[in-house]
Amino acid sequence: MIHTTSLGAGIHFAYLVSSVLFILGIKGLSSPRTARSGNRLAAIGMLLAIVATLLDRQILSYTWIVAGIVVGSAIGAVAARTVTMTAMPQMVALFNGSGGGAAALVSSLEYRHLIQAGALPLDSGISILLGALIGAISFSGSIVAFGKLQGLLPEKAVTYPLQQVVNGLLAAAILVLAWMVLNGSGGSHAFIAFLAGSLLLGVLAVIPIGGGDMPVVISLLNSFTGLATAATGFALHNVVLIISGTLVGASGTLLTVLMCKAMNRPITNVLFGAFGAAPSATTSPAGGGAAAMAGKPVRDVSVEDAATILAYARKVIIIPGYGLAVAQAQHALRELADLLKARGVEVVYAIHPVAGRMPGHMNVLLAEANVPYEELKDLDAVNPEFESADVALVVGANDVVNPAARHDSQSPIYGMPILDADKSKHIIVLKRSMKPGFAGIDNELFYDPKTMMLFGDAKDSIAKLAQTVKAL
Repeated sequence: MIHTTSLGAGIHFAYLVSSVLFILGIKGLSSPRTARSGNRLAAIGMLLAIVATLLDRQILSYTWIVAGIVVGSAIGAVAARTVTMTAMPQMVALFNGSGGGAAALVSSLEYRHLIQAGALPLDSGISILLGALIGAISFSGSIVAFGKLQGLLPEKAVTYPLQQVVNGLLAAAILVLAWMVLNGSGGSHAFIAFLAGSLLLGVLAVIPIGGGDMPVVISLLNSFTGLATAATGFALHNVVLIISGTLVGASGTLLTVLMCKAMNRPITNVLFGAFGAAPSATTSPAGGGAAAMAGKPVRDVSVEDAATILAYARKVIIIPGYGLAVAQAQHALRELADLLKARGVEVVYAIHPVAGRMPGHMNVLLAEANVPYEELKDLDAVNPEFESADVALVVGANDVVNPAARHDSQSPIYGMPILDADKSKHIIVLKRSMKPGFAGIDNELFYDPKTMMLFGDAKDSIAKLAQTVKAL
């Protein structure tokens, strides 16, 4: 009895230490300087929590647990080493979905266990239903987000008549089924229908969200996974699940709010606004200015001329976008920046909160190339500097530098804070073609008289620019 009590106290103490390590890990992730150590602390906390759980006397067999750890560790190790930066958002979406799916599965098994025991207490039933509901929505929604990011599903918002009505009726049906599960009137069939409806709701909720809003969706689904984990912790009476799930849910929710603020759009508009939906035949795809821009010429620039402008500038602001990740050009960009700094050019990087396909995508990309953190500036800090910049070098960015967001009330991105690249003395845009960005709208910046377009693969173009700068 004493041994059992001591073991239980030791497990709870290990959970407390794990929770502290999780908090310190999340704090470390707030800065690229401490992100690596933060990841290590969180990983140690997770390992400690797993070991403590495996020592619990309630575990009867370790066979499937060990098999799951081996298989999961192998998949995680391979994914971490082989997935490219362009596919990182897809991997994050899958990881989110895996967490949500695990929470829904554990909640379902706990429901089965309690039903077989002959009773479903109200408090446990509510926790189980919340874990299953939120986890299932996170799982299926993350799979849809993965499909959109991977190009397996349409990147545009998919809408149909009475869409919100259908979603509302489905949500009402889920609530009715939840009530039936709690009072025992529907049996296991009601729970299965409840779970299936939750999965369907996740699909229908994410399908009408366009690709341009995927960073916000990934952040929101991440918070859902955390909340599902916390609800599962309440059902299992597991402290570490409650704490860790709450931490993830709170941080994901806060990040979602901050990203919506950065786009100057409420979360309701992201979820229900169908941003990026395919336009009708009578609607201009880029708002009021698209028709006027259709016949405008763009100004090409040669590598030699672009390199000369960069080399003799006093200040260059680099604006990275998803195209940089596609071309895997971050290392070449760092080399070009080093050459410019060696010539006395001041170089900074302008990071928009929603640049890329996931929260912090550009920060991670540049950190991989060992770009000094001091050179990375967020939107509010860097925008006042554009007027004094000789060159704004746009590498694969599109919607986050579109001036239509300021003045074109018909544009879907109207009101979204953007990087003020058009206020620089010169603008050099590295892009493969004139194809619109993920939001699917034309970019006024490309037609600005100060803008010079250097078409081609970003990695190849940057390498040629570096060679030319070095030869000057």
